[in-house]
Amino acid sequence: MHILMISDVYFPRINGVSTSIQTFREGLAEENVNVTLIAPDYNNAENEGDDAGLLRLPARTIPFDPEDRLMHGSHLRRLPQTLQDQHFDLIHVQTPFAAHYTGLKLAKHRNIPCIATYHTHFEEYFHHYLPVMPRPMARGITRRLARSQCNALNAVIVPSTAMKNALHDYGVTRPMHVLPTGIPLAQFSADTENDFRQRHNLPVDRPLALFVGRVAHEKNLHFLLEAMQHALTLNPEIALVIAGEGPALNSLKKATRQLGMDGDVFFLGYLDRKQELPLCYAAADLFVFSSLTETQGLVLLEAMAAGLPVLGIPAMGAADILNPQLGAVCAPNERKGFGSLMAELLTDTARLAKLSTEGREFAQTWGAPERARQLAHLYRQIAQP
Repeated sequence: MHILMISDVYFPRINGVSTSIQTFREGLAEENVNVTLIAPDYNNAENEGDDAGLLRLPARTIPFDPEDRLMHGSHLRRLPQTLQDQHFDLIHVQTPFAAHYTGLKLAKHRNIPCIATYHTHFEEYFHHYLPVMPRPMARGITRRLARSQCNALNAVIVPSTAMKNALHDYGVTRPMHVLPTGIPLAQFSADTENDFRQRHNLPVDRPLALFVGRVAHEKNLHFLLEAMQHALTLNPEIALVIAGEGPALNSLKKATRQLGMDGDVFFLGYLDRKQELPLCYAAADLFVFSSLTETQGLVLLEAMAAGLPVLGIPAMGAADILNPQLGAVCAPNERKGFGSLMAELLTDTARLAKLSTEGREFAQTWGAPERARQLAHLYRQIAQP
């Protein structure tokens, strides 16, 4: 079986969509599903000479968005000719921008099904990046666009029950399949005895809370800083690490200084996923997550797989992971309440040990191979004549 995937983002652009695509591509290869991925050329991608299934299209930078690229329309329009010698059974769109409309046109041209994964809850994003637009107007535009795009497909994949319910409320009537991205469990089984703290100049003898992810406004990280400020009044020994990059980084550093927490909050930037990131999880004592907009929350599962207990707000897709409270503690969407739980957990080593064991076991049920098997089965169901 041969699938054509198309996405407006992929590595070296770091986000959950890139991670999901990479994880599924690796797993689908084991399920006898051949995937060709079309993605933008970032001009600084790592050596991909051995990735025969990746087709990079020339792309230009986007004003006010230095992280992303827009694939040139001329190259997108030439895809029928570029791919004319390849057979595809189905097209899988990963993003709702140029990739969406190109995927639909290719599917119509070849008379094959087109599906998409709805990765991002855009309704909760626009007011951060288009603050001049009234929130009700942005919400209405987002919902109408999502409804129109999803109803043009043969089926929609969503990473969580909450996202399926949201799209249903928008008026999406096409079949929707809840299929979260799995995680490569072995990758996050790092030795807990490592020198990560020393190498990154982190305090070696303080209880350490950790956030990993894109440092963006929709991640609710200013809330996390204020919760940390309250936690320090209860336990001045704790420290917080924020690992990641993104558009909110400078404002977070400024807020850290204004809150007087320069010696308590540490910014590490981006960490290599296969080497440094697993060691970072293993070096921490508690994973903290205050985002309210996740469609899944892969980092929660990565932390659990590494044996790192999680404290998070069970909102949107994160609720599917947090609500079972196996390896995780549900926090209130209130700064002092969140901060109090941070301080409490970081002093309760017995409870952290219990949560660590539970989390490892729970993460096993989210392994990447099983999720890839489910996706391969779905492909074959939809592609059947």
